[in-house]
Amino acid sequence: MPHPPKVFAGVEVTPLCDAVGPMGPALRRPLDETFLGATAEHWAAVNAADWVLHFHCYLLRDPADRTILVDTGIGGTEGPAAAWAPVPGRLMAEVAAAGLRPEDVDVVVLTHLHSDHAGGAVVDGVPAFPNARHLLQRDELDWVRGPVLEQVVRPLGDSLQVVDGLLEMASGITVVPTPGHTPGHQSVEVGSLVLGGDVVLHPVQLVDPSIRYAYDEDADRAAATRAALLTRIRERSGTLGTAHFAEPFTELRDPAHRSEHP
Repeated sequence: MPHPPKVFAGVEVTPLCDAVGPMGPALRRPLDETFLGATAEHWAAVNAADWVLHFHCYLLRDPADRTILVDTGIGGTEGPAAAWAPVPGRLMAEVAAAGLRPEDVDVVVLTHLHSDHAGGAVVDGVPAFPNARHLLQRDELDWVRGPVLEQVVRPLGDSLQVVDGLLEMASGITVVPTPGHTPGHQSVEVGSLVLGGDVVLHPVQLVDPSIRYAYDEDADRAAATRAALLTRIRERSGTLGTAHFAEPFTELRDPAHRSEHP
């Protein structure tokens, strides 16, 4: 079942749990080789154990009854995430449990084109959400190669809407470039909430945003993006919606009185 929804700036936001499981052997490394620069003190601050990923997507319903899906999860057993993620994902069941059909989704925002975020956008060679526009940054489309390009991007065809930078959508929902993890990574802002995709992958990066992730395309740029985004959220005592934390929503506070473990 989906996590309980929360309302931000009049928009109902429901986290959908597509899957739970460790990273598969094809990509898995020890934590100290996955999050570079993290010390024993960093790990002690978050009570780290083995990294079990939660694969979250987010369903947004605005006051005009428009439906926006942020990310589409890991997809099926024949998809590009099958080599390393706990496929098949259960996104469609989560959408149904939220009272919707795939046809009801008006817009899909793909934060980026890694297989665990875009893998569920296409089923059996056709768009899984047939009436939706699919929003991607131009820099992401220019970068993507391999199975995701062949199995996801090309089948989306004319449903793709290319975005160049910031895009203000209806009802105060804004798409914001957050590059680094991938060249065209984007996040979604709704009032005080930021759905950050893979800007922050593990709670240890809340302790120190400079901690690099081994699979960032541009680790330095990702760290700068992460630090700036977390500062901005904390300054307004906002909320971060994450893709891979156990709990989808993390409230962030000013450093002077911070308590922000999810």
